[in-house]
Amino acid sequence: MDFDFSEEQVMLRRTVRGFVDKEIMPYIGEWDANGKFDPNLLKKLADLGLMGVCIPEKYGGSGMDYNSLAIVCEELERGDTAFRTAVSVHTGLNSMTLLQWGTDEQKQRYLVPQAKGEKIGGFGLTEPGAGSDVAALQTTARQDGDAYVLTGQKTWISLCDSADYFLVFAYTDKSKKHHGISAFIVERTMTGFSSKGIKGKLGIRAGNTGELFFDQVRVPKENLVGAEGDGFKIAMAALDNGRFTVAAGACGQIMACLEASVDYCHERHTFGKEIGRHQLVQQMIANMEAGLQMSRLLVYRAGEMKNQGVRNTRETSLAKWQACNFANQAADDAVQIHGAYGYSNEYPVERYLRNSKAPVIYEGTREIHTIMQAEYVLGYRKDKPLSQTLPAWPSKS
Repeated sequence: MDFDFSEEQVMLRRTVRGFVDKEIMPYIGEWDANGKFDPNLLKKLADLGLMGVCIPEKYGGSGMDYNSLAIVCEELERGDTAFRTAVSVHTGLNSMTLLQWGTDEQKQRYLVPQAKGEKIGGFGLTEPGAGSDVAALQTTARQDGDAYVLTGQKTWISLCDSADYFLVFAYTDKSKKHHGISAFIVERTMTGFSSKGIKGKLGIRAGNTGELFFDQVRVPKENLVGAEGDGFKIAMAALDNGRFTVAAGACGQIMACLEASVDYCHERHTFGKEIGRHQLVQQMIANMEAGLQMSRLLVYRAGEMKNQGVRNTRETSLAKWQACNFANQAADDAVQIHGAYGYSNEYPVERYLRNSKAPVIYEGTREIHTIMQAEYVLGYRKDKPLSQTLPAWPSKS
């Protein structure tokens, strides 16, 4: 085991942290209050090579390892969950899925511009009646000549109004249930496609989230990812990568809670001393630190398994479940440490608490991950080899 970061990774963390301090921290309070998403930030991230940080250079990426993606997500969420979410969806759910499952033609046409940040990728799986129960989705894809005709709706889709390309899942044969789902690359400009943002969210208000609508959208056959019926396993493989980035981001949120709370512990005095001197406050600080360190170990272990080309569904599930729980608790404790001030937007911790709830729900609720982990231990769940694997790092090609 090597617990040291490489010089390149240390420099990457410093770069992303500097970006967050300069480009996000001074403005995030206003963006959050106004529910404003600034897509120009994605262009700035692309200029730093961060929209394809772990995509091989041959496909337009920066060619760094998968734990470098974790570092990017951790530091971005220290600024705000909205911007880590953008990278999670664009890189983790979409680009890494194309890297794993796409044809050479699809990689050249879609992955290369996404890795460069010239185009933005989205992910369309969740529907109004299909979240944890993926087989309940209603979107269909009917073959018609040299195209598939997509009809249906997706909801809670990040980058709904910002992404250029979406990886969309639809039934090509409902009679086969899970084995009848297929995956397609849908372009925003295709006739019949539309999107609509969702307002009134509890948290991640600076992020663009909403619905996608497919009104007989004709998608060329060459935009089918994998074979017909591969959609469910492609979606689950994509979620392995998405959950990894969510877990890494949760570490960043714990870090943000810890930084804000430590500052306030030295700033605020009660009963003639800094509140950091009170033992029950120290207990909350200690729990944040423990949660941060344990979460990082889980996340970077999963990242190293990705680097080695080893399937990590079990390990990523555990990292996502635990890191998001720790982040939610850290945010709750941060508000408690700030007392009445934590209940207002004068300090950032109330935003951290609001933002921390969504990751406990999306990409597998904590209840789903609890069941998964129990089934692994009991021997009820075993991961079968996939026909396409995520390339190990460093890339051999």
